[in-house]
Amino acid sequence: MAARSVATLLKRSVSAATSAQTTRCMSSSSTPKRKVAVLGAAGGIGQPLGLLMKLNPLVTDLSLYDIAGTPGVAADISHVDTGARVEGFAGEEDLGEALKGCDVVIIPAGVPRKPGMTRDDLFKINAGIVKGLCTAIAEHCPGALVNMISNPVNSTVPIAAEVFKQHGTYDPRKLFGVTTLDVVRARTFYSSLKGLSVREVNVPVVGGHAGITILPLFSQASPKVQLTDDEIEALTKRTQDGGTEVVQAKAGKGSATLSMAYAGALFAEACIKGLNGEENIQCTYVASNITDLPFFSSKVRLGKNGVEEVLGLGTLSDYEQNGLDALKEELRSSIQKGIDFVNPQH
Repeated sequence: MAARSVATLLKRSVSAATSAQTTRCMSSSSTPKRKVAVLGAAGGIGQPLGLLMKLNPLVTDLSLYDIAGTPGVAADISHVDTGARVEGFAGEEDLGEALKGCDVVIIPAGVPRKPGMTRDDLFKINAGIVKGLCTAIAEHCPGALVNMISNPVNSTVPIAAEVFKQHGTYDPRKLFGVTTLDVVRARTFYSSLKGLSVREVNVPVVGGHAGITILPLFSQASPKVQLTDDEIEALTKRTQDGGTEVVQAKAGKGSATLSMAYAGALFAEACIKGLNGEENIQCTYVASNITDLPFFSSKVRLGKNGVEEVLGLGTLSDYEQNGLDALKEELRSSIQKGIDFVNPQH
């Protein structure tokens, strides 16, 4: 297959998966200018994520930042023949310049999981990284939509919120925990089990983004097919353990980097579409009042202001209600852990 054909397929794939029904019809002249930053762009998630954002025609400027190695990554990605202008920034002294004028900031920075390491183990390292990056965001692009990928998301989103509050820039409509990979996995596993076209499948996933806090709602999946209790339990567990499945398969040499980059690109595009006036529904971890928890993942309506509306959970099956009841204590603890990291007096 010719290189041009491969590039065309890649460009189309991100848009098609975000909304199979939507055909992009805006020309380059009518598309608003949108600057996207990837913080942690030289890492295992950051590099493929940077490439996918370069392929997205909605992105006009792409800022790639990491503590080291970014000039080479930026040079490499900049040779891809798409319209986005690419700049690479390395080191803390360049962070402000990397963030200036950004509409969307994606944060995959931090260390990946290794075999035997839980998302909680990641907290000690990644919490400090996230706090520093969010401090810079508050100073240099306080109005940007912030897409948090750095784990543990259940705690890093509350960390970001507290940092933004300290700087007087917190807008709950503009801070997101990216849980799209849970949705992508649920779609994949559900469609594979039932022989469905994955492009026609949707499965809401609510709760959080770790272990039992991940709650796929297969009772609300579309298209609707009959599932046995055993199938529901197996699909739920596999969705919850998807990250561990990849960590073990890579035998200590990595975590879910490629699928996470893909999911991060899907969600970033959904955010940009919203900013451009094309409202759409996504599952994401946000400030929420649909449960008694201050942060929760559910369907939200994205638009020009970020979150335009947090949607309810709908009717849950008994199995899903039990799962919701079971996840709350763990999720509450993770949220509090993030808050306490920034504000120890709480």
